[in-house]
Amino acid sequence: MNADRLRPAALALAAVALAAVLTGCQEGGSAAGPAAPSAPVAGTTAAPGSGGSGGSGGSGGGSGATAAPTVAPVVQKPAAPKTSVPKTSSPKTSVPEPAASSHGVGCVDSPPGPDDVDPDEFALYRIEELDGSTGKVNLVVQHGVWGCASKDSDGVPFVGTGEESRWALDQAAYVTATNPIVSSSGSQRIGVQELIDWVAAHPDSGLVFRYETGDDGAIHRLEQVFAP
Repeated sequence: MNADRLRPAALALAAVALAAVLTGCQEGGSAAGPAAPSAPVAGTTAAPGSGGSGGSGGSGGGSGATAAPTVAPVVQKPAAPKTSVPKTSSPKTSVPEPAASSHGVGCVDSPPGPDDVDPDEFALYRIEELDGSTGKVNLVVQHGVWGCASKDSDGVPFVGTGEESRWALDQAAYVTATNPIVSSSGSQRIGVQELIDWVAAHPDSGLVFRYETGDDGAIHRLEQVFAP
């Protein structure tokens, strides 16, 4: 009995709803209601008419152009100030003067010490002959240094220091001589026997020679130093 009473009311409600749907289709061209206005995108400016309702052709908004995004200005960082680095000058080092030569430059005017002695030169005083089977003779020499020439002298003296020593000279050694051993101021090669004969005739002359030793420790090269 209650169902029969409610049926007419339900039919009436359905008719009203259908009428409402038909009315909406005629006004908007679709069953959907007007579109909700879209929120503007951050950083952009909304175009005119974008929030309006009820246009023709089924769109809820107007046909305005989409706004271009606003570009934020680029902030340039200030350039760091240039700092000048002070130049440090390297400390000046004193350049050592070249070693003095053996002929008076940088000569000694006082008794020489062990540090002043030239290890490659000596003054020759005598020659001692040995047994021929050794193939050597002994040179009696004294090491020293070149002294300073006096005003009245044309040459530079060789000042010996320390005790005399003996050095073996190979009888096949390369020997050169100048004045007074030979009659020339230039170096000339002579034999060991020629040197022995001259020194025997002029003992304790103190002529200066530069020498070189071989692997056996004996002198294999002997060159007289010319001193006027």
